[in-house]
Amino acid sequence: MSAATERSPNRSTRKRRAILEAATELFLGHGYLGTTMDEVAASAGVSKQTVYKHFDDKRSLFAEIVTTTVGEASDPVHNEVLSLEDTGDIEADLHDLARRQLSMVMQPTLLRLRRLVIGEVGRFPELGRAFYERGPARTIAALATAFEGLAERGVLRLDDPQLAAAHFNWLIMSAPMNEAMLLGRDEKPSAVELDRYVKGGVRAFLAAYGQGSGEGGIRTHEAV
Repeated sequence: MSAATERSPNRSTRKRRAILEAATELFLGHGYLGTTMDEVAASAGVSKQTVYKHFDDKRSLFAEIVTTTVGEASDPVHNEVLSLEDTGDIEADLHDLARRQLSMVMQPTLLRLRRLVIGEVGRFPELGRAFYERGPARTIAALATAFEGLAERGVLRLDDPQLAAAHFNWLIMSAPMNEAMLLGRDEKPSAVELDRYVKGGVRAFLAAYGQGSGEGGIRTHEAV
């Protein structure tokens, strides 16, 4: 194998990365309709032919950006959630998890991408579903599994792990996320703001589902 052949996969990878980085900035700055493949090629410093060598069309390029970005953000959170079941200090570990989770999802690039996907969901419903399934739905499913194990250990009191997981997720994130989405705030909250949301959310969650929350915690299936 020649030296040129050995180098070509690395060169190809670098070009693909440059295309994705350039396209991300253009999509986030100008929207899907406001971005052209000519602009992507120029910004990435490659030919238009090279862009089409890596991506069939603008739609597939946009899809790659969404799935890759959400996956990179959700993987670390997902792995940490899975280890929660072995906790020896549920309050401290929930605080740590919530702080890292909130810090991750409030990254400016991810906020802007979430807003763009929401705006384009009518055109690309499959991307809205991909964002949801790879992001919040994946995290909530992992939380539900961990919470079910904690309930079996007597650490939490609940009878609907999926609902408890959704409650935890949105107790932490609903206020800052709504402000970011509806007010166009892309800057990451300060450490003080993050701690405020985290402490309040964990306190509310444990008041409902902790050992001292009452008989069975929130009884989601009882008749009212």
